Amino acid sequence: MNKSESKYFNTALLMDEALLQLLERKDLEFITVKEICERAGVNRSTFYLHYETIGDLVNETVEMIDRRFRACFSESGESFVGNIQNKDLGELVLITESYLKPYLEFIRDNKSVYRASFRNPGGVGANDRFDYMKKYILEPIMSRFDIPAEHHAYYIDYYINGVMAIIRRWLATDCRDSIDTIESIIEECVRTESGYEK
Repeated sequence: MNKSESKYFNTALLMDEALLQLLERKDLEFITVKEICERAGVNRSTFYLHYETIGDLVNETVEMIDRRFRACFSESGESFVGNIQNKDLGELVLITESYLKPYLEFIRDNKSVYRASFRNPGGVGANDRFDYMKKYILEPIMSRFDIPAEHHAYYIDYYINGVMAIIRRWLATDCRDSIDTIESIIEECVRTESGYEK
């Protein structure tokens, strides 16, 4: 990356972060270019050099969040994901430490992203964070348990909405409780004593 590309990247990152900080306090439709520029420490002409609209900045910010999430998740989750077809059914639970822990670490380390996502679920693509989990973890596990494909959406909604309720409460306390505590609570809520029950 040459100097001008590096400067462009750093300026774009400043605006991404400024947008996320603003989204923590107000809805997307009430955020102005002026506010983004003031928070990022850039002028309006710099904003328009990078983007035509705030919507363009939102799209870039969503891509940045996605990259962060995938990088965090792939470091810890790939071995589990690659072995779903080979694991014993008793080991296949819909919530497991191998992907729950990196997800909670990512949330703790990116609180502003998730606060913004919860305040503006459409604007920052909160539901997109789960596409990887749905496609490569939850659906293959449900298939191993012979859960009909037409029921997958119900199971996924149940688990994800339950987990999100716990995470919303955790964020409301500024992630005061440890990751191990939140992980344990989530696991207790979704597992039966014997693991999975049909």
